[in-house]
Amino acid sequence: MESKFEKKIETENSAEGYAGIWSNIKDFVVDTLNIRHDTDKNGTIQDVKDNISMKGHTAWILVFSILIASIGLNVSSTAVVIGAMLISPLMGPILGVGLSIGINDIDTLKRSFVNLGVMIGISLFTSFLFFLIPIFREETPELMARTAPDVRDVFIAISGGLALIIALSRRSQQTNTIAGVAIATALMPPLCTAGYGLAVGNLEYFFGAMFLFTINTIFIALATFLIVKFLRFPMVKYINSAKRKRIAQLASFIALIIFGFSVFQFYQLFQRDQFVQKSHRFIQEMKDEGISIIDEEDENINYENNSIKLVLYGKTLTQNEIIDWETKLTNYGLESTKLNIQQGADDSDLRAEVQNLTELYSRNQEIISSRDGKIKQSEEKIKQLENELNKYYKVPFSNISQEAKINYTGLKTLSYANVISTNFKATDTLSVFSASWYDSIKDNKKQEQQLKLWLKARLSLDTLKVVRE
Repeated sequence: MESKFEKKIETENSAEGYAGIWSNIKDFVVDTLNIRHDTDKNGTIQDVKDNISMKGHTAWILVFSILIASIGLNVSSTAVVIGAMLISPLMGPILGVGLSIGINDIDTLKRSFVNLGVMIGISLFTSFLFFLIPIFREETPELMARTAPDVRDVFIAISGGLALIIALSRRSQQTNTIAGVAIATALMPPLCTAGYGLAVGNLEYFFGAMFLFTINTIFIALATFLIVKFLRFPMVKYINSAKRKRIAQLASFIALIIFGFSVFQFYQLFQRDQFVQKSHRFIQEMKDEGISIIDEEDENINYENNSIKLVLYGKTLTQNEIIDWETKLTNYGLESTKLNIQQGADDSDLRAEVQNLTELYSRNQEIISSRDGKIKQSEEKIKQLENELNKYYKVPFSNISQEAKINYTGLKTLSYANVISTNFKATDTLSVFSASWYDSIKDNKKQEQQLKLWLKARLSLDTLKVVRE
């Protein structure tokens, strides 16, 4: 049997083994996610400062990139918009704002704000001129998607800002380009949409897109500020310690304002999205219960007024049913939400009348179809009778009689009739000509035979008979 001492040693060895494994895992994770290693702080600061300026070739690159992005939004082409992002220099001034606040560089902060204003002006003016052209003023889904921010836009801005400043700290050109695309994703489409709003005179589009651009700009700058602080970038030193202290306090105050505003806006956007999602789930339950809703649009879900507007058709809800649905709002976290239901009078009688008219129409269609069949049968019968009549009026007797008088001078009279005869096995119609001759005609039998042959040839009749009156 094992002694207590041996069991104790084994337990201690196991604990040390587990501790060693956990320590190795921890070291691996820390080493994998460590962004402080090989950080070029001074080089990063210089890179950001070099890209702040919006003049010369940088300004023209911005003009052309905004123009390309506007075309992409106008034709709803994601590929074209991404192509514009690859050459866009939008990130410079915004990174400059975040960096200067993080290192207490008041001069760079002023320069960043000035160039940020220039960047916005150039972008708005370029997109405004493009969308002034009548053939490019159509509203597209890509444009409408940038008229109001939501939480996802905030995450794009934060992720893009973090990716870019981390990439810049490593000074890898390829990585910087990729991260720059992420920045442009959050900035270019809203600016182009704002220019579109100005061009078409829709201030709601303009202010919505500019609000989205402002939110994204703030969060990108905030992400830059946080990484700069986390990596402990060197602070700008001033000869005058009092001035340095004031600048540090000013920078800290601006950073606090930006951070506070960012948190507030994120909370507001999160609350809005939550309200919209809860409202859609509530509306879906009403549909599942058989309530017909028309004009279901996002505008009917009003977060500012905390209300839901629904237009119903079909069966009318009673007041008690409306109260029940208002009570169910609490089940979706919409306790203080006002439910505005608009509906007409009960149209059950009207719908019943429509059903009766539909059935009457179906019966009339059946009657009309039946009459059409009878009419068709009648037309076929008429055609058959016409064919029968044609047998009687087939011979052009007037012309035949005139020709017979010329050919046979001894012919006194000529009559024509159709005679129906039967042998009790078959019935046939026979054309019969009756002829009388002048007494001066001695050989009238011969004349009669010739007349018969001539009539058969003239009328193309095999069954023809000539009799003497």
